[in-house]
Amino acid sequence: MTRRNYLFTSESVSEGHPDKVADQISDAILDLYLSEDPEARVAVETLTTTNRIVLAGEVRGPGSITPARIEEAARQVVRQIGYEQDGFHWAEAAVDIYIHDQSAEIAKGVDASANKDEGAGDQGIMFGFACDETDAFMPAPLYYAHNTLRALSRSRHAGAIPELGPDAKSQVSLRYENGVPVAAESIVVSTQHQEGVSQERVRDIIRQHVETALPDGWMCGEEDFYVNPTGTFVVGGPDGDAGLTGRKIVVDTYGGAAPHGGGAFSGKDPTKVDRSAAYAARYLAKNVVAAGLAKSCVLQLSYAIGVSDPLSLYVDLEGGEGVDVRRLEETLRQLMDLTPRGIREHLQLNQPFYLPTASYGHFGRTYGDKGPLSLPFSQHEGSFPWEKLDLVDHLKAEFL
Repeated sequence: MTRRNYLFTSESVSEGHPDKVADQISDAILDLYLSEDPEARVAVETLTTTNRIVLAGEVRGPGSITPARIEEAARQVVRQIGYEQDGFHWAEAAVDIYIHDQSAEIAKGVDASANKDEGAGDQGIMFGFACDETDAFMPAPLYYAHNTLRALSRSRHAGAIPELGPDAKSQVSLRYENGVPVAAESIVVSTQHQEGVSQERVRDIIRQHVETALPDGWMCGEEDFYVNPTGTFVVGGPDGDAGLTGRKIVVDTYGGAAPHGGGAFSGKDPTKVDRSAAYAARYLAKNVVAAGLAKSCVLQLSYAIGVSDPLSLYVDLEGGEGVDVRRLEETLRQLMDLTPRGIREHLQLNQPFYLPTASYGHFGRTYGDKGPLSLPFSQHEGSFPWEKLDLVDHLKAEFL
C-alpha cells in the first residue's frame, strides 16, 4: 500500500549554478542553429570552469553559423546571467570550441530515406510524469524549490537585492498527510553573496523570498530554516566549481518524485529522443491527469537508434481505479504519433525556444516564468507546447 504520511524532498538550482550555466550555453547554441535551419542537427556539450568555457560536440547545419557566432552566443548567456567576477567574466573568459560535423553513420540511421522513415537518434528510455499536487501538475517539493530561486533571480536582476550573486541552490522538504502536501518541514537555501554581507542579512533576504514562494502558512520554523549552512559563500559559479551540461537532469524533470530515463536534454536537437520523447511523455501524462483519470501518471517510452516507432509504451496510474490502462495506452498511441518526426511535428519542436528551458525545469512552466533570460530567436508566447492540455476533452469522452 502506498504511504500516506511522509516527508519528501526536492532540490533546485539557479541559472547561475555552474551546471546550469553549461546547460544554457548548450541550448543557446542549439537555438542559434535552429533559428537558421529548423532541421539542423545539434549535440553540443559545455564545460565551464575558472574563466574558461569549453564547447564540444557535433552538428549538421548552415555554414553561416561560424565559430565567432558560437562564441558570441556563449558569452551573451554568461552576460545575461550576470557573471562579471574576477574568476568568471562574460567578456574575459577563454572560449575553446571543439565542434565537428555529425557522424555519417549516425546521420544514416536517423535521416529519412526513400525506404524508411526518420529513426530515433539513439536508444533509450524516457519518462513523463504529472500529478495533481499543484496547478502546474508538478510535484509540490520541486515546484516550490524552483519558485524560491526564480523569485530570488527576478529580484536580483531587478536590482532589488544587489548583495546576492548568481549562484544558488534550494531544497524543500514537504510534509504529506493522507497523501497531500500540507507544509514545509525544512527549507535549505545556499546563495552566493558579495564580500562583507552578513549572514543575518542574507537570511532575511532569503526568508522573504521563500515565504513568497510557498503557500500561506507553509513556512517551516526557524530551527528548520537553513541558509548558507557552511557560512560565507562569496566565490561561486564556475570559478568555485566546474560545470557540465546534463548534470542536473533530476532538477530538470520531477525532482525525484518520478523515474528519469538517464538522458540529458540541453544541447540536443529534437531528433534526439532523450529530449523530444521526454517532452512527449510529459505531454501525455499531464493530459491524463488533467482529464481526471488519475491523481498521478507515470509514462515510459523506449526507442532503438534508427528505428521510428517506440518499442514500448507503459502507463502507471495512482488513483485511476476503473481506468483500463491497456486501453489507455492504445488510445494514447492513437492520439499522438510517437515516432521522432511525429513528436516533433505534433509539439512543433523545431523552434529556437530551448534556452529558457535550461534553468528552473523543463516542465510545469511557461515562457512568462522563465526567469531573467530573454528569447532572442522566438516570437512564441504562452506555454511550451508539451504543456498543452488539448487532449483532455478526448480522454474524458473516452474514459469518463
